[in-house]
Amino acid sequence: MTIFGAIGIASSGLTVHRKWLDAVSDNLTNANNATATSEEAFRARYVVAGEMDGGGVQVRGTVLGPAEGRLVHEPTHPLADEDGYVRYPEIDLSSQMTQLIMAQRGYQASATVVDRAKETYEAALQIGRS
Repeated sequence: MTIFGAIGIASSGLTVHRKWLDAVSDNLTNANNATATSEEAFRARYVVAGEMDGGGVQVRGTVLGPAEGRLVHEPTHPLADEDGYVRYPEIDLSSQMTQLIMAQRGYQASATVVDRAKETYEAALQIGRS
């Protein structure tokens, strides 16, 4: 594998991890959004990644969580129905926080690989100039 190949593979990882971070941050932001029971709950977004031919990874798509969400009895909530229920998204905060940490660490690792490959390439250019 060449230095440029390493940069390409690591940059594909950066892209996937960034999209994963975006999805998790959207999920966390909307985890406590209530809606009326007549409406769909916020649907959590999950990134599906897969390998690319020749190395690297790419986002294959996203999967949405259930629209039914969970019903919570809150009779004083302004959106409550006649039985006192509101709909919240089906999002597990501890799982989302774990995914956030994994995506951050993956992003950092890919960024480190790009940085090291760049340093190696620059060192090789300096040797060639000497």
